[in-house]
Amino acid sequence: MSIALIIVDIQNDYFPNGNMELSNPEKAATNAAKVLEWFRQNHKDNIFHVQHIAGDPALGFFLPGTVGAEIHETVQPLETESIITKHFPNSFLKTELESKLRESGVTKVVVLGMMTHMCIDATVRAAVDLGFETTLIEDACATLELSYNGKVVPAEQVHHAFVGALNGMYCAVESTEDFLQKN
Repeated sequence: MSIALIIVDIQNDYFPNGNMELSNPEKAATNAAKVLEWFRQNHKDNIFHVQHIAGDPALGFFLPGTVGAEIHETVQPLETESIITKHFPNSFLKTELESKLRESGVTKVVVLGMMTHMCIDATVRAAVDLGFETTLIEDACATLELSYNGKVVPAEQVHHAFVGALNGMYCAVESTEDFLQKN
C-alpha cells in the first residue's frame, strides 16, 4: 500500500491581511507542516501541494499572479514535490491529481488544508469516491464563519459539522498528534 499526502490550498489569502482570512489558519498550517515533515522523511515521493488559482476575478481571492495565491511559507513545496493547480473546490476535478496518484501506485491518501467546509469536504469525498482509502487530519484544517438567512454559524461549529459528517462513514478522521504517533 502506497500512501500520499494531499495539502489543499494552504495559501496566503487565507491568513491575516489576506483577501479571505480564515479562523486560526496559523494553527492549521503549523499542524500541516508537522505532517508534511513526516511525509518528507517517510514518503517524500508522494507529496502533492494543491494550489487554487481563481478562474474568475470576481472570486476576489487566489487571483493569478498575486501574493495571496502563493502557497504559504509554512508548507512551502520543495522542488521535488508536485504542485497541482486547480480551479474548483474538488482537487481532482479537471486536474492531474488522480492520474499522478495512480501512476505512483497510491491507494491511501492523507488530506489536510483549507477550507474545511468547501475544498477539504469536496476533495475528501472525491478521493473516497475514486476508491482511495482516505484519512483527514482535522486539526490541520481551517475554515471560517458562515451565515445564511440571518443565521450565523461560528467557524468552529462549521469545522466540527463538516468533519463530523465525514468521520467514519466517509473517511478516518485523526488529529496531527494521533497520526504522527500511529505512523
